[in-house]
Amino acid sequence: MNTPSALFVDLYELTMAQVYYDRGMTAQAVFELTVRQLPDGWDYLIAAGLDRALDFLEHLRFADDDLAFLSTLPQFDQAFIDQLRNLRFTGDVWAPPEGTLVYPHEPLIQVVAPLPEAQLVETAMINQLAYATLVASKAARAVDAAAGKTVVEFGGRRAHGSEAAVEAARAAYIAGFEATSSVEAGRRYGIPTTGTMAHSFILAEADEAAAFDAFASRYPGTTLLVDTYDTAAGVTNAIRTAKQRGHGSVGAIRIDSGDFLNESWQARIKLDTAGLSDIRIVVSGGLDEYRIAELENANAPIDVYACGTFIVAPTDAPTLDSAYKMVEYDARPVAKRSIGKPSIGHRKQVWRSADTDYIGLSRDTGPANTVPVLEAVMRSGRRLAQEEPSLDEIRTRAAAGRSRRDIQWLDSIQNFPDRT
Repeated sequence: MNTPSALFVDLYELTMAQVYYDRGMTAQAVFELTVRQLPDGWDYLIAAGLDRALDFLEHLRFADDDLAFLSTLPQFDQAFIDQLRNLRFTGDVWAPPEGTLVYPHEPLIQVVAPLPEAQLVETAMINQLAYATLVASKAARAVDAAAGKTVVEFGGRRAHGSEAAVEAARAAYIAGFEATSSVEAGRRYGIPTTGTMAHSFILAEADEAAAFDAFASRYPGTTLLVDTYDTAAGVTNAIRTAKQRGHGSVGAIRIDSGDFLNESWQARIKLDTAGLSDIRIVVSGGLDEYRIAELENANAPIDVYACGTFIVAPTDAPTLDSAYKMVEYDARPVAKRSIGKPSIGHRKQVWRSADTDYIGLSRDTGPANTVPVLEAVMRSGRRLAQEEPSLDEIRTRAAAGRSRRDIQWLDSIQNFPDRT
């Protein structure tokens, strides 16, 4: 795992920290990262990215070359540089476990630390948590739409950077995707990998039939890409290869373009007529939860949806409306009152019942028959868990949450005591 350096901050976090130290403002602060409102049409989020966020906090150090660079900037004096040399994150962290369903105004993470420390990690906390949560939530919606069909992730080449690609694959797996095309995500996180051929393999051969024969001979049970030239002809060639090489030689065909509904039906009929009803149909290209839902509602005979661009870089929700805001300082509740961007003061806890979330003061006791959502995950700068949950355990938690995703969260916000 590549942990960002301590310089993964915005400049204003450092300038504020210098003034905090100058003025002795090092009392305990509470910051909460929340999402103000969901993207249009969304009704829940899947919390993700906590592992990397905690890794950043645990390894926060300003290296000599970091400090040397800061010394070249006119904003900082030597006393502050020396202060940063010994800085470590010493705070406590509360968060919902990864894979938990969360709703607007419910903290994705709650940082309780001396003010300069809590302030300096703002950029990293938003970056590590918000993107992973965005992708996990988008991917979960695709899984919901697929209604039990297999969904896999093909988005690495369209993600915004190599680390984003790997973390998107992890987030999608948490949300219920079955596999990823990213070999690095498979190595790093143990996610099943998937993929066979691209159009270039077929173009490099003398003809499509020869390409199919060559690939199936090397990889029995493979998936053949049938739309390089003409999908109908490609299906015919795939049937030819499957018949010549025998049962199990071809596991699936993939359609990567065109009218998925009509072409999947035409392919299904041809395959079944040829006695190849065991060969599955995979579609890929431009898929998200909306397109999947359209195909499922039309009863398309599709077995696997391969999603890429619109999951790792969704156009309907390129970012989450997230904010990392101070809600207490030195035991005093604080809140913004900005028009359009107000915050809610007080350190909070979220309590969940079978059908409702309640947000209240962290010092209070939750309503009867509820359980707290935020758990202590770090004390004095060190993780509490002796052994982190496996990715499959996180995935199971997300699946359980999605099965009850109609939690009423608005009531708890509207009734929250003392919004200011």
